[in-house]
Amino acid sequence: MSISPSAATPSIVFSGAGSMAEAIVRGMINSKVAEPKAIAMLNRSNQERLAYLSNRYGVLTAQEEEQKQHMISSADIVVLAMKPKDAGSALKDLSSLLSPNQLIVSVIAGLSIATIQALLGRKIPIARTMPNTSSMIGLGATGISFSDEVTSELREQTMKIFEAIGTVSVIPEDQMEILTGVSGSGPAYIYFLMEAMIEAGIEGGLTPQQSRELTVQTVLGAACMMRETGEEPAELRRAITSPNGSTQAALEVLASRGFQEAAKAAVHRAAARSKEMGAKVEEELK
Repeated sequence: MSISPSAATPSIVFSGAGSMAEAIVRGMINSKVAEPKAIAMLNRSNQERLAYLSNRYGVLTAQEEEQKQHMISSADIVVLAMKPKDAGSALKDLSSLLSPNQLIVSVIAGLSIATIQALLGRKIPIARTMPNTSSMIGLGATGISFSDEVTSELREQTMKIFEAIGTVSVIPEDQMEILTGVSGSGPAYIYFLMEAMIEAGIEGGLTPQQSRELTVQTVLGAACMMRETGEEPAELRRAITSPNGSTQAALEVLASRGFQEAAKAAVHRAAARSKEMGAKVEEELK
């Protein structure tokens, strides 16, 4: 399924043009899910940013308010990609422009489907998504929850958009916070581990470049090994852990310091904090 423009009118409009919106657009274009002229990217007033996006990707942009409104009201899909603090006023402004047959795709963290529909004043089809930062290189992990109003065709279109930037998991909305804890915040946990590995390598005499390259390749290789073999991480770990060997000695240090429990606690705390932040955003929008 490819999203194409109709009579020079974009089929998909991004309200908000930050880094995540750019990542999605780049993925859609590179995978030919959408033609550049089927996409419009809008923001409040940063014309320099819009000019860059137009020149870089060939997407449509608009400066005049009347033109922006026309693009939004004519689009098949409107992607909400503004900052959470701007969502309340933006959604209220969008309300009069939207129709029940349009799909709203939200990448706004913490904003529930019910709140989006309440701010829009109607039960319009909503896809709530949570991509992560690896989407910027096409290796993202995105969770998606759909409102009851989303048809099978709209589901398929949404899946195509986010499959262009990585893998997709369709989940009940009440699991969005734990997904945030696993994959939304997850890259940061890996980077934190990599920081420590690089520092230890340097302390042991490797050059910073050597330690960085070895760490990056090790993490990349481990992730690819798990994906391509389909084996469980515990099994892969056991396969390289010889009795009384160096790997076992290292793992014993991690276990003695509560590594696994700390990692699980981090995921659950990220999920809880996501829920807290979402509740605060929704309270401020009331």
